[in-house]
Amino acid sequence: MLPALRATIAVHVIAIALTMADTSLWPWTLGVMAANHVLLTVLSVDPRGSLLGRNLTRLPADAIARAQVAVTIDDGPDPDVTPRVLDILDAHGAKATFFCVGANVAAHPDLAREIVRRGHAIENHSNEHGWHFALSGSGRFAREIAAAQQAITSVTGVEPTFFRAPAGMRNPFLDSALRRLDLSLTSWTRRGFDTVERDPKSVLQRLTRGLAAGDILLLHDGNASRTRSGTPVVVEVLPALLDAIREAGLHAVTLRAATGSAAQQGRVLRAAAQ
Repeated sequence: MLPALRATIAVHVIAIALTMADTSLWPWTLGVMAANHVLLTVLSVDPRGSLLGRNLTRLPADAIARAQVAVTIDDGPDPDVTPRVLDILDAHGAKATFFCVGANVAAHPDLAREIVRRGHAIENHSNEHGWHFALSGSGRFAREIAAAQQAITSVTGVEPTFFRAPAGMRNPFLDSALRRLDLSLTSWTRRGFDTVERDPKSVLQRLTRGLAAGDILLLHDGNASRTRSGTPVVVEVLPALLDAIREAGLHAVTLRAATGSAAQQGRVLRAAAQ
């Protein structure tokens, strides 16, 4: 059990015991329990925090030594944006990790298979990407994430090994669901906010400020913001980002390649190209 959950249970047990022993203490014990819930809420909206469970925010030491970074692209696949993103990656000889929504993979199976065929990785970003994801209990978490696992695996032939929560938000019940499905929670080192920011220069600046080996960078091919001319921001930003990565002497690889272990290389169930 997570330390945060153990602490919460202990706070509630002690507060209830004190109230039963002396009912005049109830305003104080109620306040303590309320403060505990506020703290849990704060932890839940911190995408890069680790107090609610293991959370990969940077690549491991071996990847840093190899001068590797991970470009991660969320919310797709999108039939308009993703093909352009794939062409940009190919032109720069870079590999990326696509955190895909299960329902989108099911809706665009050929595109999902094309991502894998080109040497990129698809990982789990929930099945529906609902705004209420972080309000789920353990059962709902398990069903939502397992549905995405099934959709991605059945289409691509490769079972995801990483998970990213929608908007990065979660609650204390997520960690146990991920452990049961053998998934590693992954957030990011920095993000471009390219779902709301329409200025490619601002997005690029956020992603490249302090760029270093081990970084996990976040962009979006789904729900992508558009420039004033109507171009998806990711399409404007990605070439310059990949140039900056190369100029810094770094290499863009998938999370699976960066982590290096056999387990993280993906449980291939059938040839993805078939």
